[in-house]
Amino acid sequence: MLISRPQVSRRSVLRAVLAGGPLAALQVGAFAQPSSGLSSDTGAEFITPDTQAAIDRGLELLAQSQLANGSFEGRLRGSTAGVTGLSGLALLGAGNQPGRGKYGRNVSRVVDYVTGSLADTNSGFLGDNPFNRLASPQYATYGHGFASLFLAEVCGMLPDVQSQKKVRAVLEKATAFAVAAQNAEGGWRYEPNALPADVSVTVAMMMALRAARNAGVFVPKDVVRRGAKYIRDCQLTDGGFRYFRSIGLPESAFARSAAAVVGLYSASIPEDEKVNSAAIERGLRYLRQFVPNRQFSQHELSPAHYYYYGQYYAALAMWSAGGDYWRTWFPAIRDELLGRARANDGTWSGDQHGSAYATAMSLIVLQLPNNYLPILQK
Repeated sequence: MLISRPQVSRRSVLRAVLAGGPLAALQVGAFAQPSSGLSSDTGAEFITPDTQAAIDRGLELLAQSQLANGSFEGRLRGSTAGVTGLSGLALLGAGNQPGRGKYGRNVSRVVDYVTGSLADTNSGFLGDNPFNRLASPQYATYGHGFASLFLAEVCGMLPDVQSQKKVRAVLEKATAFAVAAQNAEGGWRYEPNALPADVSVTVAMMMALRAARNAGVFVPKDVVRRGAKYIRDCQLTDGGFRYFRSIGLPESAFARSAAAVVGLYSASIPEDEKVNSAAIERGLRYLRQFVPNRQFSQHELSPAHYYYYGQYYAALAMWSAGGDYWRTWFPAIRDELLGRARANDGTWSGDQHGSAYATAMSLIVLQLPNNYLPILQK
């Protein structure tokens, strides 16, 4: 995931100008840096025949689990929009697009579900309204981040102008909600503006905002800078990250530290490049000790119900870092995920969020070398 270096071509800027005028073009390119070109981190060396077979089986079973309304089941109340967004990303990661590819119809149904999931047209919140007591604010807020990320990734793939305008309108509302929900600390929590912020929800919002920026949606630079500063303020001397900035035990943990590194990669503000890069490097060194397939004590690793969350973000962090970080990490997590799939008839489970969530996150990780998702492209 080279979210720190988005590709902004002349053609994409021209499309932005035609869609929204000169200001739109500035919004696309405001934080862009030159692309480094295709990386050696992609290719058949990483997606072996066994890996591709597991991916194909996982995609088939995931598509079969899609519900009639286009959603994918989230086991925990309030999580459906987020799980559906992640499932859509997994399908996009195989090269499918709305109406195109083996699972193009499934992607189109995800688009329809997520765009139709606005709690109301004024709030911009995607998913079950967390304030109506029918949803958990915790899972609904994460869900908003994941669903927004999907819309930002897919909005440039839609086959007609009408669909593009519809998705972009929803994405703009969802982005405005995230911007308005930032709290006084610079981070995010389960409810808008609630204190204290936590590093995990903050990362979900930061990644969604980065994808929205890449799609040409305006995001105030100060919002991104404050979010990145909050994440940096959660870093401890060992390179890992605590959950809250100023309360709770000051201890690092694998899953949230992996997420925090991705959150910092998502910032990509030139003025903060030096401080963010230093924090990222310390975080990567901390994460490297948790290479998959090594035996860890219970104290070292996060609880089992954070397994897929942690491995998802760790793989994204190592993909962003590239080089030896990626080349050491990916084969290890690939083999571990293949083993879990073989033990469960081709899907991934064992997580409190359900099979669709675990399968989607696993497929996103395994398909990173495809280099298909816009926010991940090298």
